[in-house]
Amino acid sequence: MRNFDFSPLYRSAIGFDRMASLLDAMTTSEQKQPSYPPYDIELTGEDSYRISMAVAGFEQSELDIQVEQNRLTVSGKKPDESPRGNFLHRGIAARSFERRFQLADHVKVTDAKLANGLLHIELVREIPEAMKPRKIEISEGNLLQHTDGEKKSDSVAA
Repeated sequence: MRNFDFSPLYRSAIGFDRMASLLDAMTTSEQKQPSYPPYDIELTGEDSYRISMAVAGFEQSELDIQVEQNRLTVSGKKPDESPRGNFLHRGIAARSFERRFQLADHVKVTDAKLANGLLHIELVREIPEAMKPRKIEISEGNLLQHTDGEKKSDSVAA
């Protein structure tokens, strides 16, 4: 396991301590997470993503997708049954699983489809209008003007 030193980040950026903690927690949890089922994460557009997960052998009713507090959880639950047939080799996994993904702020799950043994989960980053960059116009004016109802010229004349 490799540890990263985030102290340079703390010297030049303010408010990113949460990100450093998140990265540390992600590396720790990733080591504990099983490799089953395999998955891909694809960038499909400037602000859109797709997670494709190999879930061969699972029916739609056995899969569950939930999003809570920036965490996407995909789980598959197989009923407890004894295998049918007389297998000489059983290499197709039929075990339950739970896979978690940490989502960045403003990333939303928009769709999920099951096709050809792959579960495709579509995500999009929707930045609120208030957080998008905007241009601030610069106006001319005197910064020393007071708006307390009293004019300087009146107090000088008295």
